[in-house]
Amino acid sequence: MAFNHRNLIDINEYSADDLMLILETAERFREVNERRIKKVPTLKGFTVVNMFNEPSTRTRSSFEMAEKRLSADTLNFGGSATSTVKGESLVDTVKTLCSYKIDLIVVRDKHAGAPYKVAQTSGLPVIDAGDGKHQHPTQTLLDLYTIQQAKGGFEGLNVGIVGDISHSRVAGSLGPALSALGANVTFIAPQTLLPARPEVLGAVNVTSNFDEALPELDVVYMLRIQQERLEGAPFPTLREYHQLFGLNRAREALLRPEAIICHPGPINRGVELDSYMADHVQRSAILDQVYAGILVRMASLYLLLGGAEHGSDA
Repeated sequence: MAFNHRNLIDINEYSADDLMLILETAERFREVNERRIKKVPTLKGFTVVNMFNEPSTRTRSSFEMAEKRLSADTLNFGGSATSTVKGESLVDTVKTLCSYKIDLIVVRDKHAGAPYKVAQTSGLPVIDAGDGKHQHPTQTLLDLYTIQQAKGGFEGLNVGIVGDISHSRVAGSLGPALSALGANVTFIAPQTLLPARPEVLGAVNVTSNFDEALPELDVVYMLRIQQERLEGAPFPTLREYHQLFGLNRAREALLRPEAIICHPGPINRGVELDSYMADHVQRSAILDQVYAGILVRMASLYLLLGGAEHGSDA
């Protein structure tokens, strides 16, 4: 199957077949990551710029690892010393980077829509590594890969996305993708943390009763409270939030025997998860998600840079 996309910015532009192709390609790269020498020459000679205008540890390190394992040359750009901080426009910064004859740009930015602007300005393939409250496509892909590995598929799967949905770019990508693949999505949150139109994000059900929803779920996806993005006080205290919407040891009895727990990280222990559930050997898939991040980012880079046209070295 051909991959006919130039960018990975909006998950809604990808069909169910597109998503499955990326997951299948990621699975092929699993073998590479389990070798003693975890490197292939697939993207040798390509240059990727990691333009992180917003702080990140997991996403940035995962992209860097994926690029190195594909033998791409990388330029890491961002932080408090960037030219945009000094007053240069995003457009001028991108034009400067393009003068280096680069091949792809990975963009993370606090402003929604920044990856689109970078794509329009550069004319190069762009991967959205998270933009404002909008989307985070590769996070969604690693979530899908993790769920597929644990559950074998998506059709009819009941997935609950719990927490700060209205401020979450993770929910903005994951909900529509799960729905496109046949899963049933339920948003679980206080009314103050729900979007005005949850159906646009793929939710088929919405509830503020966590305990009532838990027994029906195959996957419990806990979102981090976006304290840096909150406007006003959407709930009284973090302690009260945990009592009503935190996944803790007491609530384990409500879970299906085979239900798994996911979280995009970093975890606010004692808020959305207690340590018992975060570290649960049988249920927690959080470290599996971290590993999946390398695989799906390798797959995304490979497909966007035309790797399929030149044959795989995976």
